[in-house]
Amino acid sequence: QVQLVESGGGLVQPGGSLRLSCAASGIIFSITPMGWYRQAPGKQREFVATISSGGTTYYADSVKGRFTISRDNAKNTVYLQMNGLKPEDTAVYYCKCVIRGDVYWGQGTQVTVSS
Repeated sequence: QVQLVESGGGLVQPGGSLRLSCAASGIIFSITPMGWYRQAPGKQREFVATISSGGTTYYADSVKGRFTISRDNAKNTVYLQMNGLKPEDTAVYYCKCVIRGDVYWGQGTQVTVSS
C-alpha cells in the first residue's frame, strides 16, 4: 500500500532553517508528482510546494524564495528545504501524492518557529 513518512520537523528560531523529508513506498515514485502542504492551528490545510516527475517546481507566494522542494528518485524521497523561517511558518507539514485520483497523505511533521 501507499505510505508516506515525513521527518525533519522541530523547533527553530526565526531566521533559521530546517529540511523536511518524505519517504514514499508503494508507488512508482519516479513518475509521481509530489507535494508539500501545511496546516497551522485553527486554519485550513494550505499548499506549500509541488514538484513534477520531471523536476518542475511550483511554490506558494508565501514561501517563494525561501523554500526549495527537491526529489531524489533513487531514494524515493522528496525534500523541503526551508530557509529564513518565520513564526507564521509554524504548522504541521504534510507530504501528498495523487495516484489515479486517490489522494494520499503522510502523518505530518511539526515545525515550530519561535524564539
